[in-house]
Amino acid sequence: MTLLKTIDPKFFHAEIPYKPMGKYVHFLTLRVTESYPLFQTDGELNKARVRAGISDNTTISRLAMFKRKQSTPERLIGRELLRSYSLMTAEECEYNVSFAMNNPDCIIYGFAIGDSGSEKSKVVVDTAFSISGFDESHETFTLNAPYESGTMSKQGEVTSRINQQDHIKPQVFFPSIVTLKDPTEASFLYVFNNILRTRHYGAQTTRTGRVRNELIGVVFADGEIVSNLRWTQAIYDQMKSDQTLKTPDPLDEDAVIQAAQTTIEALMSEEFIVHTDFVGAAFTALLHEVKTLTGSEDGIKQVLQQADRDAKTYFSRYVEKPKKSTTKAG
Repeated sequence: MTLLKTIDPKFFHAEIPYKPMGKYVHFLTLRVTESYPLFQTDGELNKARVRAGISDNTTISRLAMFKRKQSTPERLIGRELLRSYSLMTAEECEYNVSFAMNNPDCIIYGFAIGDSGSEKSKVVVDTAFSISGFDESHETFTLNAPYESGTMSKQGEVTSRINQQDHIKPQVFFPSIVTLKDPTEASFLYVFNNILRTRHYGAQTTRTGRVRNELIGVVFADGEIVSNLRWTQAIYDQMKSDQTLKTPDPLDEDAVIQAAQTTIEALMSEEFIVHTDFVGAAFTALLHEVKTLTGSEDGIKQVLQQADRDAKTYFSRYVEKPKKSTTKAG
């Protein structure tokens, strides 16, 4: 059953193939911070010293959003939906504890269970980098843990529970390309929906970490495309040329989106692979159709149920171990 009318079925497999078949779909995403998230390791914000642009050879520090900081929240949203619509239970499949191996999350995003088996992720996510430099993208806060009275002292003694922590500022942009290998229509919609729905990334996600994913397009291709870093550097060059980098003010979202669209189109024109791009106006109809489909209970059920059928078919053919015969000799 075909769920989408705006995409030619030739871009999808009828079922999830066992071996790589050279079909890729790339989700072009701008991750926009909307609060004060933490992307950190060992108590410090992740950052990297890199070239500012492709043309601008100045070296700057950029915030880094490692791949697991991106993929884990998105797959957890998908798992939540599968449980919500009774396609998976917490008892049979618990993330990083006991994988059921036969549901869309396990088959699409992969799993590893020691000697019991493993499945390589079909979703490829690489480290994303902030467009703006580290210095103008973070802020240091003093944190405290007051007593129930609301003060920092008890019986005349002042608590030592005071600490400082760097946080990423709101309106910091991380261009990120999420790649799905060998998609079926259902796996495409499953990953697409997870990206659109995920709202929190990084540490302390119950209290902060609000991030919005602004998709600007998808690219169907027979290979991988440009890296996150090179796309980010191209956006930086474009915004510098357009004079829309107004340090230390936050970047204007409309200017970022315009630069992201312009640069990805230019970068894709330099690629030597076969690709079909849905960017800008060409992407609007597809995005509207996907949001309409996944925004209704019947629509999201259709997507999840088809993704579940695809996953269980793949599991039974390529993952599940044959049952040993119990027939005894006469």
